[in-house]
Amino acid sequence: MKKELTPFQKRLVEFLVMTAGSAIVAVGVYFFKFPNHFSTGGVSGLSVLLGKVIPSSIITSSTMNSILNVIFLVLGFLVLDKGFGFRTIYCTVLYTGLVQVFEWVCPLTAPLTNQKMLELFFGILLPAIGAALLFHVDASTGGMDIVAMVLRKFSGLDVGNALLCSNVFIAFSALFIFDIETGLFSILGLALNSVVVDWVMGSLNRKKAFMVVTRNPESVCKFIIEGMNRSATIWDAKGAYTHHDEYVVLTVLSIHQSVLLRAYLRKTDPHAFILVTTSSEIFGKGFLSA
Repeated sequence: MKKELTPFQKRLVEFLVMTAGSAIVAVGVYFFKFPNHFSTGGVSGLSVLLGKVIPSSIITSSTMNSILNVIFLVLGFLVLDKGFGFRTIYCTVLYTGLVQVFEWVCPLTAPLTNQKMLELFFGILLPAIGAALLFHVDASTGGMDIVAMVLRKFSGLDVGNALLCSNVFIAFSALFIFDIETGLFSILGLALNSVVVDWVMGSLNRKKAFMVVTRNPESVCKFIIEGMNRSATIWDAKGAYTHHDEYVVLTVLSIHQSVLLRAYLRKTDPHAFILVTTSSEIFGKGFLSA
């Protein structure tokens, strides 16, 4: 039987996920976005533009990224007060600090490769994976997310559309501040970013929903409860053709647990009818909060 994590273990896992997510975002932004001037929206995209507009060897994109994130962090701390969570503060400070450390330890004067599409792929994939990990534990690296929280508090604006418009403006600005090629890559990256984040989030939350039609619901439920520490719901049913009394067992399991249940049913109840569906949006106790 799988043991439930203690509150301390859950907090430790969340802390490790926040640390890993922030580090992954920092790697993608510094090593792939900044050297190629990919302005795909957000604070990192704005930092790329301002790093080019402001002629200074000191104010680099990494430095501008740190300045903007600190400004937004202080803004959120002052304006949002208790609604401004520790998770966002921790992830913002860690992400910003790592980007700055990377610049000191491994300064880049040019992209890592001459394959711009490959660099765009990693420049989008790594931050998207990191952001999805953070969203999974209700955290973020701040930046425009803080701006969204502030706007939501003081205005009736559609914050989602406002941020989307600002990101589109940042991406299109690369066409004029850099060159056509960089601008087009930035626009493509912006379009791909939300798709990749949604895909990663769906993968993290993916579960298998089972509907098992059986005449032996007790043994099935006993295996689910005692063998995998999950629960189930039983419905009374009747076969439309045979008119025999049947039972439908409904449960939701992880992908690994679904393999175990299928193997158990194959061995103990080979005549059971099994309907399996994949879902990434399951709300209730033990899953996502509604």
